[in-house]
Amino acid sequence: MNSILTPKNKIYDYSEQLNALQVGTFSDPFSFLGLHKVDESNYEVRVYLPDAKSVALASKPAKFLFKKYLNSDLFLLQVTEQELPMVNKLKVTYANHTRIQQDVYQFSSSISEEALYLFNEGTLERAYQHLGAHFIEHEGAKGVRFAVWAPNAKSVSVIGEFNCWQRSEHFMRKHLASGVWEIFIPELEAQQTYKYSVVDSYGNVSDRSDPFAFKMQQAPGTASVLQPLVSRKKPTSKQLKSRSRRNKIDAPICIYEVQLGSWKRRADEENRFLTYRELADDLVQYVKELGFTHLQLMPISEYPFDGSWGYQPVGLFSPTSRFGSYEDFVYFVEKCEDANLGLLIDWVPGHFPSDPHGLHKFDGTHLFEHADMRQGFHPDWNTYIYNYDRPEVKSFLLANAMYWLNEFQLDGLRVDAVASMLYLDYSRNDGEWIANQYGGRENLGAIACLQDVNRRCYGQDNNIMMVAEESTAWPGVTQSVEHQGLGFGFKWNMGWMNDSLSYISRDPIHRRYHHHEMTFSMAYAYSENYILPLSHDEVVHGKGALLSKMPGDDWQQFATLRAYYGFMYAHPGKKLLFMGSELAPRSEWDHNEGLDWQLLDSPAHLGIQRTVKQLNRIYQGEGALYECDNSPAGFQWIDGDNAEQSIFSFARYGKSKEDLLIVISHFTAQVFHQYKIGVPQTGVYEVILNTDDKALYGSGVTAVAGKQQLIESAAISSHGFENSIVLTIPPLTTLYLKRITG
Repeated sequence: MNSILTPKNKIYDYSEQLNALQVGTFSDPFSFLGLHKVDESNYEVRVYLPDAKSVALASKPAKFLFKKYLNSDLFLLQVTEQELPMVNKLKVTYANHTRIQQDVYQFSSSISEEALYLFNEGTLERAYQHLGAHFIEHEGAKGVRFAVWAPNAKSVSVIGEFNCWQRSEHFMRKHLASGVWEIFIPELEAQQTYKYSVVDSYGNVSDRSDPFAFKMQQAPGTASVLQPLVSRKKPTSKQLKSRSRRNKIDAPICIYEVQLGSWKRRADEENRFLTYRELADDLVQYVKELGFTHLQLMPISEYPFDGSWGYQPVGLFSPTSRFGSYEDFVYFVEKCEDANLGLLIDWVPGHFPSDPHGLHKFDGTHLFEHADMRQGFHPDWNTYIYNYDRPEVKSFLLANAMYWLNEFQLDGLRVDAVASMLYLDYSRNDGEWIANQYGGRENLGAIACLQDVNRRCYGQDNNIMMVAEESTAWPGVTQSVEHQGLGFGFKWNMGWMNDSLSYISRDPIHRRYHHHEMTFSMAYAYSENYILPLSHDEVVHGKGALLSKMPGDDWQQFATLRAYYGFMYAHPGKKLLFMGSELAPRSEWDHNEGLDWQLLDSPAHLGIQRTVKQLNRIYQGEGALYECDNSPAGFQWIDGDNAEQSIFSFARYGKSKEDLLIVISHFTAQVFHQYKIGVPQTGVYEVILNTDDKALYGSGVTAVAGKQQLIESAAISSHGFENSIVLTIPPLTTLYLKRITG
């Protein structure tokens, strides 16, 4: 038996504890290290400091010199009760330096047991304030509290540049009831890097990034970074009112979707990314000039692989450092608010990648993901699926949604790949999935998780936007949770997008046979609160650019795209365009390059940009185009059956029936003169949009003679209406006619 004669002539055997310290598997270090009473009048201080040459009490180093245990890295010192006040700081001498430090094992736990209970319950909305790394003051010392959930680990320690990445210096305390490991380390500094060294039940060691880290190293680095939680400044009452107006169901919402790394690059500086601060100036101003109401960022949670565009995140709580610091991102958010530009970000709760520093088998077990590959693995993306049935995973995802909305005061979240979460058989063949408890294919845990996130987020602030990218006909996506819906505020209309792009990609001579592809969407237009998306997904992976989808010669391609945008802006539903849609590039999007801004030197491409700008201006100025998006009262077909001429005509109404706009979209290269169309109301109509206008690079065919572009209805019946107007229909054009007098 190994033993030692201590300064007070007491003999103790620490061989078992020493071995656990040396191999890094000490599961309960606070029971041994630090200050402990050894008998009625004596205490012993035990510290384990690899590579230390000597240890003493800093107050009287000559008198209180620790003794090595068996020439190991375990140092021992016995003191009396009267000498306890001197046990506050240690003087530690290494080969090349000496430092004064506090013993981390003298500190009690600083984490809330109530918070841990709620975390285990799945309801801890602000788990990010308790888990992770937080700068706090604890028992008179300033430092960082580390807390990580790893219930099945044998031991966990904090490693970092502050302890030379040694996993035997800062073993953490385990809270047995919650499975959370925690330690307070004094005198650490912001921007120091760290990880958790996790030893599983088989003795395997893995070094993991902090799931709750507010900052991470940019790839190829994988460490977490000590980052104080810096909330953005609170919006003013005026800004809060503006946010409330711009996010409502009856508001004009037009969204510009951006991938920050490829909107613009600094070609003169090795093609580098723009920083958050540069984007705060360039991008925000540009989006405002185009007339968009909202900016939507593709995922900005830290991600290792550029080619994933952020959709395989590892650091859900870390704004990517590709574009600058945490504080720089806060600055960007504030600049959006100052410009009255709504800001949404993509949120990815559907899966996570297999990177070894990430969440997969975090504590040696399938902790965040399902153990069964039929439930826990995505065959499409080679990623892992969260175990939505596990309460702690629900707390993790709920807290992440709350984090972006609370700390950055964003307008909302666009939730990626919702369909992949809802269906157990998503992208799986028979035999490759497991039915739920009722024998169905619905993922009940994911449904409950989404409902809880939406209910709590809207319950905290009903002026936000929670948007679902849901590609199926799942019922009630935007219905309230109380009415058995998923509780989202908006849903992407993928059906409209697929059908309309299919139609518009056809040769005009064939469009007459596919007329229904442009009209079918009105059969379900009011079943959800829809956003019409022309997103990044439509211009990658060999699909080509939007312009390249258009058939015909060069002029016809541009004309068709302008007319298509005009149709989109008049169709019920909010609008979303991916960056570059206003430039009409000929090649599909490449995330490794910035947009081709030189296209604007061409009148044809400039005409597309002017069309988008004009559409945004008209859209926001005409209540008929947005106020009743979700009501049949806002839309009326005039002629939805003119397949022969490929003409669609309809009326849009505002909340007042007097607020009327007539829309005519024509998708052949012919010109139709003396075209009669019925109108619901008598009066004078003004042409406020003609996508064939020469200023937009059109052919210049006018719908109505004269500079005023006015036409008065006549009491001649047509299309089931008692009154009509007669005008010229230009080629490949969308027209908007506004009723200006009765």
